[in-house]
Amino acid sequence: MSRFNYLGKRLLMSFPVLWLGTSVTWFIIYQGPINPAAYVLSQSQTQDPEKVEAAETQLGLNQPPLEHYLDWMSSLFMLDLGQTWLLYPGSNVNALIMDFLPRTVWLGFWSVIIAVFIGVPLGFYAGLHSNTLADYIASVSGIVWRAMPNFWLAVILLSLLVSSEAMFGVDWDTALIPLDSGITGNPQLSYMDGKPWALFTEPGNTLAAIKKIIPPAIVLGSASMGNEMRIGRTAVLETKNEKYIDLARAKGVSDRMIVWKHVLRNALVPLVPVITSEAFLLIGGSVLVESVFGIQGIGFLFFKAAIQGDLPLVGTLMFVFIVLMLTINIAQDILYTIIDPRVGYEEK
Repeated sequence: MSRFNYLGKRLLMSFPVLWLGTSVTWFIIYQGPINPAAYVLSQSQTQDPEKVEAAETQLGLNQPPLEHYLDWMSSLFMLDLGQTWLLYPGSNVNALIMDFLPRTVWLGFWSVIIAVFIGVPLGFYAGLHSNTLADYIASVSGIVWRAMPNFWLAVILLSLLVSSEAMFGVDWDTALIPLDSGITGNPQLSYMDGKPWALFTEPGNTLAAIKKIIPPAIVLGSASMGNEMRIGRTAVLETKNEKYIDLARAKGVSDRMIVWKHVLRNALVPLVPVITSEAFLLIGGSVLVESVFGIQGIGFLFFKAAIQGDLPLVGTLMFVFIVLMLTINIAQDILYTIIDPRVGYEEK
């Protein structure tokens, strides 16, 4: 089996997962003990039976379950995500997601970057210099970062940044790049609307958006960073003791070549599922972090919909989360085939 066939097979396998996850979401929301229409209207202080009946008609709840299920599923897969009922009454969910999602993607991207480019190198360094002071410091740091809850770290970091001038003599708001809207709030990404190349052609706006997102990204990526440090150290230690490393050393291969070509590359293989599984956690963690830092992303939208009882919107956002997770899973498979060429090939 070639790697392209392998990736094609993995892509096809994602469709049953998408169908099953979406079906379970529909069953819980629309066939559960709570009537979505009555609950939504009760949250908006409306008890008029006629309005409840009208809402049920608009939601399709007066249809037979199978017909409603097929209509709901077909709408989702055609990316017709409907409208909101409570948060933004009458607003199109597609437009809301296009407005809120870029902030979550921006946050998640920098969270992964921080976790990978700090956690993995530190873990590899600790593994290559095992039982040294640097190893002990990196190992303890990884455990500490892993143990700190996101919501606690978010509050502590926010407090430090607010009082940064009094404590450190540097005002975070005005240091290097001034922030007009303060520490909390949305990163200004509107300058990239319709022109993604502005990320590179307008470095001032890009740096301001990065500065705005760095504190919540550190919080969101902290647990992942600690976990990747620990797993990376273990992976390097195991790889260093493999027989092919001893064989390469016996053949006179330089230590630098052994480290770069054999140790580090093979140590990355067990890290791929760790990094991508941590990306799954970022989706859930973004709900807390976005709420603390006042970022109106997709996690914040899901949190508000769940709290205020906008059940149709909750179901739609669950579909979006499932698609995001499957996309991450496909990215994991692609990384596997790049790092380990043996993936995708079976013995005849």
